[in-house]
Amino acid sequence: MLSVTPIPALSDNYIWLLRQDTSQEVCVVDPGEALPVIEFLERESLSLGTVLITHHHPDHTDGLGELIKRYAPRVIGPANPSIEGIDERVGDGDEIRVMGRLFEVIETPGHTLDHISYFTPGIPPLLFCGDTLFCAGCGRLFEGTPEQMHKALTRFADLPEDTFVFAAHEYTLANLRFAREGRY
Repeated sequence: MLSVTPIPALSDNYIWLLRQDTSQEVCVVDPGEALPVIEFLERESLSLGTVLITHHHPDHTDGLGELIKRYAPRVIGPANPSIEGIDERVGDGDEIRVMGRLFEVIETPGHTLDHISYFTPGIPPLLFCGDTLFCAGCGRLFEGTPEQMHKALTRFADLPEDTFVFAAHEYTLANLRFAREGRY
């Protein structure tokens, strides 16, 4: 069975750790820092086999170099040459196998132009959406357009209703305060 564990990082980031109960090898998503990942892996006697990257922002990639040096994982991410360390560049519609599950890559520009998300339709369906979708909100537009973000969110709306969504930040209370204030 696949489990997903949050590793808190920086001020409000989540690095998601995927683990099959039959293996000590794990996958992490968007390691903005290496130390919390290394500490977790050592404490649990785990090894890092795969890293998934959603986009180029440092709070999602800054731990990558140190993790590559220490563990030499397979690194999968968007086709953006500015992200050092990716050895498998993927785009919309590509499929990858991670932790025994098939994941579909969904291009989700808006927050950044290179943003991708990872979806697996297994039981339960899982979505790792980086900075595209949050509880009570969506990502800020840095490079993309409102139309691009809308299209990305519409694609998520087509996913199964029981999909578990794993966003890369904990913004729930801030998003709810923003909505309550009604200043859009």
